[in-house]
Amino acid sequence: MSEWIPLHLLLQSARPGRTVGALDGAALDHAGLLARARRWQAAFAAAEGRDWALYFNDSLAFAAALLGAWAAGKRVHLPGDDLPGTLQALRPHVDGFVGDVDACWQPLHAALPTDIPPTGVVLDPHACRLVVFTSGSTGQPAAIEKRLDQLASEVEALQQAFGALLAGAQVQGTVSHQHIYGLLFRVLWPLAAGRAIQPRRFFHEDLVAALAAAPSVLVATPAHLKRLPPQLDWAAARGQLRAVFSSGGPLPAQAAADVREMLGIAPIEVFGSSETGGIAWRRCADDAPAWQPLPGVQWRIDDGQLAVASAHLAQGGWWRSEDRAEASAGGGFRLLGRADRIVKIEERRVSLGALEQALCRDAGVAEAQVLVLPGTREQLAAVIVPGDPALAHAGDAERRAFIGRLTALLAQGHDAVTRPRRWRLVAALPVNAQGKPTQALLQALFQKTLPSPQWLARDAATARVQLVLEPDLGAFEGHFPEVAVLPGVAQLDWAIRLGREAFDLPPRFLRMDALKFHHVARPHDVLMLQLDWDAARGVLGFRFSSDHGIHASGKVLFADAD
Repeated sequence: MSEWIPLHLLLQSARPGRTVGALDGAALDHAGLLARARRWQAAFAAAEGRDWALYFNDSLAFAAALLGAWAAGKRVHLPGDDLPGTLQALRPHVDGFVGDVDACWQPLHAALPTDIPPTGVVLDPHACRLVVFTSGSTGQPAAIEKRLDQLASEVEALQQAFGALLAGAQVQGTVSHQHIYGLLFRVLWPLAAGRAIQPRRFFHEDLVAALAAAPSVLVATPAHLKRLPPQLDWAAARGQLRAVFSSGGPLPAQAAADVREMLGIAPIEVFGSSETGGIAWRRCADDAPAWQPLPGVQWRIDDGQLAVASAHLAQGGWWRSEDRAEASAGGGFRLLGRADRIVKIEERRVSLGALEQALCRDAGVAEAQVLVLPGTREQLAAVIVPGDPALAHAGDAERRAFIGRLTALLAQGHDAVTRPRRWRLVAALPVNAQGKPTQALLQALFQKTLPSPQWLARDAATARVQLVLEPDLGAFEGHFPEVAVLPGVAQLDWAIRLGREAFDLPPRFLRMDALKFHHVARPHDVLMLQLDWDAARGVLGFRFSSDHGIHASGKVLFADAD
């Protein structure tokens, strides 16, 4: 078993023979990590400003830059992804960017090896700071600052709880180190414990081979564990797998059972938040086991809500969560849903969690999410993952029958006002990079992408259709922040979609010709779309017009499949 190194002493001196993982296809030892960290320390020391955003694809490359930044007295911000919008939103709060970001952000580079003296560094646990971001499941992501001593306390608790299970295991994972769960389980805890960190695995075939190659621990999310393909040879990994961790959201009972069947091991679910750090854990060996607190975590129930105290918190004292809970007979607790998911619909109090639990009691429901759709009159909506995947793509009659059955189930305990009025059946819940279904992603499922067409004329070669541009159309969102304008790409998409509905168009798109945009179209405009199909030439002509004149026109060429 490797010697434990406290996080603040990771850069003090290299430990001979200590492997930290694989980087760029080669093994990296502790001395190599320290050399990389010192190059980053020199680069950060020469750079002005305290706040820097780090984004790396590789966990060990990230670890070297993180340690180097801390050694140079910098505060590190962790964007959840490298999307332009994410980095742009972060730009006013940082002095620069580091890592695998586009050159337009002018990322800082590590110093040359020849410039670095081989001197050790002891990090200050209270001065080293990290800013992480919540997933934004209930709104905009919030920035949360963490001190190194908080992070150190958490990895020590994890080692005390699970370290004996993982002796000699390498760390495999599907989660990103850019989020707090991945940062702890795939970077900081392995570095302190001396477990080899392997590159993040994106494809299940690669994951099977990696897990079968050596004793391993798998760090994943419910979104990943729900999608393990049963046709792969998971049996090859069973003898090597020491533990499977899941965090970031509730692990459905069926997913836990599938993991036990395929991987031969009961997953360990870890409960916590960006604000609190890890709170409790449970091994999913049976139905809905109670949560047991992690070492050093105290808990109590305040007015029906879970409150915790631990060294993971930014300040001493008790932190009251929005999780409703009750004590269990075995000394742990059970979660009863979120207190902040109690909403008012037409002055009636509704528990979104209770609705979800009621829906999941139907044997045909694998997962359910209930949300409030904003508008002049708020209404409840439900997103359902059917147990039978074919239902998500079934015909209208079959889908309506299934939804009718669920509505009847809810009617036993909820009146019409407190039941969902809008429904979506999906093959899988939409999730963000952390594997969580956010409010924005769920709401997007209910945004109309095409106005309800009113066909005025239609024959083999021509068609005329009227389209009323309702303000809540999804096409108006995000394209022009200052004013709601219908984008040209939406008009082109509508012309092709309605063209396929009106005519028997060939399957292969070739190109566009004579595409012109004349006047902008805005909410409440009534558009007239003229479609002309020349079957001999494979040309679909279109023209959008209204009382304001012609908005767009062009031709789209199609061909038969090769």
